[in-house]
Amino acid sequence: MVKTNRIALVTGANKGIGREIARQLAQGGVFVIIGARDPARAKWAVEDLSSQGLPAQSVQLDLNDDVSITAAAERIRAEHGRLDILVNNAGIVDAADGPPSMSSPEAVRRIMDTNFVGTLAVTQAMLPLLRQSPAARIVNLSSSLGSLTLNGDPASPYYSARLIGYNASKAALNMLTVQLAQELRGTSIVVNSVSPGFVKTDLTGHSGFMTPEEGARLPVTYALVGEDAPSGQFVEPSGETPW
Repeated sequence: MVKTNRIALVTGANKGIGREIARQLAQGGVFVIIGARDPARAKWAVEDLSSQGLPAQSVQLDLNDDVSITAAAERIRAEHGRLDILVNNAGIVDAADGPPSMSSPEAVRRIMDTNFVGTLAVTQAMLPLLRQSPAARIVNLSSSLGSLTLNGDPASPYYSARLIGYNASKAALNMLTVQLAQELRGTSIVVNSVSPGFVKTDLTGHSGFMTPEEGARLPVTYALVGEDAPSGQFVEPSGETPW
């Protein structure tokens, strides 16, 4: 059995990058709480980790349901008393998203409500628990598509990826990282935006060039950073990403 001394919540951890982040954290000695909307899928993910001797549990967590967010935070408080790592991984895309002139406003609203507002709500709910940790880490799963600099650079490979809802949601998530890192200066909580790269998952239609195992490495690295860790950064596998 792996010895554990830290507790992590990974949202959207029942599949894709989230599940692999959970696995790699557990392999690193972290007790992982798998947050997922679907209890059956979360149970399967926990069983998968347990079969490998990796300790984990699940919690029902829907980023669009304040009641489930509050209940998840209360359960973690009651059972563990603190949280050391929060990985805000859960996110969606929408087929009705697209360029500003064509994207469905309803699709944009759905994306923003989940990817940004829902993540903000989870973070706020977990902050009291993170404050109980001697060295808490928040990792926001962003994307290079959320970089205003790259979106405006005709030489960038992201220039033609005009998904106003998704791109704006990740830009908003980056603003959360910037402002929260500043608000928490002088505390033990470190906050960073991490773009894992173009990963083969359901979110990308399995069209990426990285496996979930590869895509999870950088988020896990930032979840486990030690003393004197940077805060308020936006990074991708090749280095820092321009805002």
